[in-house]
Amino acid sequence: ILLIGDGMSIPQINAFMLTTDSITAFERFPVTGLVKTHSKSNKITDSAAGGTAIATGHKTNNGMIGMNADSIAVPSILETLSDKGMKTGVVATSYLTHATPASFIAKNINRNNYEEIALDIATNDKIDIVIGGGRNHFVNRKDSLNLINEMTNNGWHYYDSISHADFNNEKIILLAAENHLDAYPQRGEFLPHATYLALKSLSNNNKKGFFLMVEGSQIDFACHNSDSTYLINEMRDFNNVINIVLDFAKENPNTLVIVTADHETGGLSLPGEEMTPAFTTGQHSGVMVPFYAYGTGANQLTGVHENTDFKALLLSLMR
Repeated sequence: ILLIGDGMSIPQINAFMLTTDSITAFERFPVTGLVKTHSKSNKITDSAAGGTAIATGHKTNNGMIGMNADSIAVPSILETLSDKGMKTGVVATSYLTHATPASFIAKNINRNNYEEIALDIATNDKIDIVIGGGRNHFVNRKDSLNLINEMTNNGWHYYDSISHADFNNEKIILLAAENHLDAYPQRGEFLPHATYLALKSLSNNNKKGFFLMVEGSQIDFACHNSDSTYLINEMRDFNNVINIVLDFAKENPNTLVIVTADHETGGLSLPGEEMTPAFTTGQHSGVMVPFYAYGTGANQLTGVHENTDFKALLLSLMR
C-alpha cells in the first residue's frame, strides 16, 4: 500500500504535528528515510515526472506521464503487479487524470492531455478500482465519447458517490466530482472512506495480494496557494487515511505500507517562536522528501533513496 502526499515534506508534516497533542500517524512508523526528487530535465521536479519515477522506476522529463525521457512508455509498479495476478487500485482527491494518479495507469507525453489520459485509464485492463474526481474528462469530451458508458459495457461498475457504490463488485470506477473534489473538510471523510472500502474490496477473497496507491492530492494545492489553513486540513485528512491503512496492515500480516511524496511544494518554513507556517514560493522546491515504512520488508528500505528506487525495492521484497 503506497500513500503519496503530493507536495508534502518534513515542514508540512511538522506543521501538522504542531496543531495536535495526539500521536500522529507518521509517528507510528518504525522505519524512515529520505528521497531525492529531481527529474531527468530539472533539478526541481513536477508531479508528472515525480509520480512517474515512483511508479515506473524511470526518471523522466517534467510534464511526462508513464514514459521515460525518450518518450517510450514504461510499465508502472501497478501494471507489473497486475501481470503477477495481484488486484490493483488508485484513490485520489484530484482528477484521476491528474499527474500523480495518472502516472500509475496512463502513458502520455503531456500531463495536460487529460482526455487522452482518461482514455488510457478507461482502456487499461490492469486496474481494478479507480476512485477520485475528473468526471468531465470521461464524458464532456471534444471527441464526444462517453468513456463511462464504454467502461460499463466492458464490465466496469460506475458510481458517482461512495454512498451509492457497491464494493462487492469487481472493476469499480467511482468519479465523485466533475473536476477536483472539494477541499477538506468540505468533501467530508471521502478519502478515509474510499481508502477503507478499497482495502476491503481488494483484499476480499484474494490470495494473490493487491497493490493500492492513495494520494493526498490537495496538500499540493494548499501549498501552491500558500494557504496554511488549507494545508493543515489536508494533512489532517491524510493523517486519518494513514491511520486506517496502518490499522489494516496490523490486522493483515505480510502487508507493506509506504508513505512518501513526489516533491515538496511551497518552500515551507516554520520561523519564529510561534513557528507559524511561512511559504517562500508558490511553486515546488528541490528539497528531499521523507518516506515512512511499516510491515513486511520495511527494515530493508531505510536510508536515502532516489525516487526511482521504489519499484525495484518493492519487487525484490516479493521474491
